Amino acid sequence: MKDGIEHSETQEYAKVREIFEILHGRATADLLIRNVNILDVHGETVFPGTILVHDKKIIGFSPDEAILQVKQIFDGRGLYAIPGLIDAHIHFESQLAHPVALGEAMVAQGTTTIFAECLDLLSAAAGEGVEAARNLFRDHELLPYRLFAFAPGKKVDAAVTREVLKMDPVIGLGEFEHFTYSSGDEDDFRKAAWLRAQGGFMNAHWGVTALDDMVLNYLPAIGASNNHDVWNEKDIEKSVRFGMPTQIKFGVGSAEVIKVLLRAIVDRKWPTDNFQLCTDNISIQRLLTMGHMDWIVSLCAEMGINPIHAIKMASYNTARSFHMDHLIGSLAPGRFADIVLTDSLSRINPLHVFKDGELVAESRRMLKKSAAIDYSVMCKPAVKGAGDLMPAQLDLQPLEISADGSQAKVLLFDVYGRGHLKFHQEVWVPYVDGRVLPEIDGVAHSRISVIQRYPTGERHVVNGLFRGVHVTRGAVATYWPAPHPYFVTVGQDSAEMCHAVQRVDSHAGACIVTEGGQDKAVLPLEIYGVMANMTVAELTAAAHAIDAALAELGNRNEGEPVVNKLLSLFISLHRFRFLK
Repeated sequence: MKDGIEHSETQEYAKVREIFEILHGRATADLLIRNVNILDVHGETVFPGTILVHDKKIIGFSPDEAILQVKQIFDGRGLYAIPGLIDAHIHFESQLAHPVALGEAMVAQGTTTIFAECLDLLSAAAGEGVEAARNLFRDHELLPYRLFAFAPGKKVDAAVTREVLKMDPVIGLGEFEHFTYSSGDEDDFRKAAWLRAQGGFMNAHWGVTALDDMVLNYLPAIGASNNHDVWNEKDIEKSVRFGMPTQIKFGVGSAEVIKVLLRAIVDRKWPTDNFQLCTDNISIQRLLTMGHMDWIVSLCAEMGINPIHAIKMASYNTARSFHMDHLIGSLAPGRFADIVLTDSLSRINPLHVFKDGELVAESRRMLKKSAAIDYSVMCKPAVKGAGDLMPAQLDLQPLEISADGSQAKVLLFDVYGRGHLKFHQEVWVPYVDGRVLPEIDGVAHSRISVIQRYPTGERHVVNGLFRGVHVTRGAVATYWPAPHPYFVTVGQDSAEMCHAVQRVDSHAGACIVTEGGQDKAVLPLEIYGVMANMTVAELTAAAHAIDAALAELGNRNEGEPVVNKLLSLFISLHRFRFLK
C-alpha cells in the first residue's frame, strides 16, 4: 500500500470515529444552529429543529443537547434554513470583477457556490492563456464561495483548453461556439474528445435560437450536460424534449426575458426538476442592489412557481445535475454546511449566510475579510492599435438612399437584453444636404461605431445608430478583446468619438467618458482588458462615475450600469458576425 493511501485511510478513520464520538456526547462539535425551520428539498417539507456542524459539514439534526458538546451555539430565532444558493452558470469576466471582488458582492446575497466560465479572460490572454488560468484559479480555496470552473469550449485555442482541463477547480468543458460546432470544427472535435476521455461535464451553449433541429441533436448526442441558451417558450420546449437540464438565466439587461421564460414554465406546467437557475452575466451594481440568486428565486415565486421548487432550482437541481448532490444543494448529514437563514421562502432575505459552517455574512454584509489574493500579476500594459484612427472613419454613411433623396437607410443597434432578434435592424432616417440625420420618427438617437483595434489591412469599422445610451454631447468608449479585439464608442460627433477610442487605446482595456477632448470618468480594466483590479467598493464607485458623467451628457440610464451594458453588446456583435 502506498504511503499516501495509508495516510488517507488513517485520516478518514479519525474523522469517522470523531463523528461517532460527537453524536454520543464524547467529543466536541464545531457549531450548533438552534431554533430553525429546516427546508428538506428531498421531501419538499419544512421541519423545526437544530443543525449540528463539524469539520465544515452537517453531521446531524436535533442532537440530544443534554449530552452534546459544542464549541459554538447560534440561535436561528425561528428563521428558515435553506441550502446555500448556487449559480449554475456565470461568466467571471461579465461582472468585470476579479474572483475576490465577486465574492465580496455575491456571498452576502446567499450564493455559496458558482459554476463559472472563464473563456473571455483566457481568450484575451491569447498565448498567455494557460498562465492566466493558473493565476485566476490560484488560491481559489481561500474564496468565501465554492468555485467549479470550465475550460473554454470556444474563443480559445484547443491547446490551451487541454491544459486548463487538467487544472483544479476545473470540472469540465465550457460552452462551444454555435457557428463552429454546427459546421464541424476540428478544434471542437478535439476538445470534446479530451473531455469525454477524461470524464467531466460539458456546458452547452446550445444555439436553439440559431440552429435547426438536426444540428441541435449534436451536443446532447456527444454528452452535453446542460443548456442555458433559451430565450422563449419554444426554446424551452426543445431543450427539455432533447433531454437537456435547462438553465434559466437572468443575464445583463434581460429582466423581461427571464419573466417570459418563467411564465412559460408556469403556463406549460413543466416539472421544475428540469430546470436550474443562473445569471450568465450580472453587473456588480445590480447584484448589490437587487440581489443575486436570492432575487431570481424570489422572482420565480412571484411568477407562480412553488417557492420550494424555486429554491431547488437554485440549489439541489444544479447540484444533482453536476453529480454533487451528496456534497452541496441540500441540508442533510454529510453535506457541506452551506446554509442561508431567511425569514421567508417566497422572498429570500439572506439574514445569515454560512459557508463550510462559518458565518461569513449577515444582513447582506460580509463579516469575513476578503482573502488576500493578489491579481496584479495579471494586469497588462496597453498595446496601442488605434493611433491612426481618423474621425472620418466614424462618419455615418447611408447603406442606401431613397429614390427621392430625402431618406437614408442605416443600421440601428439595440442594447443586448431586449432580445437577439431585435439587436440590429435597417431603418430609414432623414437625409438632408448629403448628411444623415441621427433620428428615427423625429426622435434623436446617439451614433455608435464598432472599431477593430488591431487591423492587419484596412481597419474594419461598422457605424450606425444606437438605442440604449443617449448623449447630447461628449462620447463614451469601451473595449472587449474576446474573441476579437474591438472598441465600441457612442456619441454624436465623430471627432469626440474618435478621441474617446484613442483614450481607451492607452489602456489594456477601459471604459472612458470624454467631453471636449477631456476625460470625465475612467474605469480601467487592467486584467487582460476584461477585469478591474479593484475591490468591489472601488469597482462600483468607478462604474457609478461612468453613469454620473454620462448623465451630465444627457443619458438617462435604465437597468445595468452603462459600462456593463456596452460590454454586453459584444456578445451580440460576435453572434451576428459584426466582428472579423
